[in-house]
Amino acid sequence: MTLVEDIVVKRLGRVEYSSTWEAMRAFTRSRDEATPDELWLLEHPAVYTVGQGAAIPVVPNAIPLVKTDRGGDITYHGPGQIVAYTLFDLARRSIKVKRFVCLLEQAVIDLVGPSAERRPGAPGVYVEGAKIAALGIRVVRGRAYHGLALNVDMDLAPFAAIDPCGYPGLRVTQTRDLGITVTPDALAESIVRNLDA
Repeated sequence: MTLVEDIVVKRLGRVEYSSTWEAMRAFTRSRDEATPDELWLLEHPAVYTVGQGAAIPVVPNAIPLVKTDRGGDITYHGPGQIVAYTLFDLARRSIKVKRFVCLLEQAVIDLVGPSAERRPGAPGVYVEGAKIAALGIRVVRGRAYHGLALNVDMDLAPFAAIDPCGYPGLRVTQTRDLGITVTPDALAESIVRNLDA
């Protein structure tokens, strides 16, 4: 099933988290049945984000922390990470949320290769037990926003200050450490192609 047929792909560069979140919410509130879906490819300056059902932790550094309305727990975003925000009308596409999550995970699995896998009950993509891609969405009236974050070539140290996705001791990895030397921009385009497969 193709996800990106007839959608608008926007390449936004490095943008602040809070303003981007508000832009996603505004887009979702204002869209109607005829509004094309959009896929936003970007990266954020260093920021922790906490999902709507999670407690706000104390982090021992100066990185900003934002309580947001997506699913999931706490994660870190920073330069060198691809963020793909999927502003899709799931109802119009007749896609259930669980299936949508699987399609997003599969786009990353196809990119990383056979070492990548899912974990039951823990959305995202893992390689040898280490998380390489986090996933969190929100669906309002059948319309999704937020999306996935793929670690490409970044400083992973800020993950050590948190329990990534709410899992104490969860290791994280990135494509560079797996020997994938493709640029973040090229990997972002690969995600688009994989979603279109």
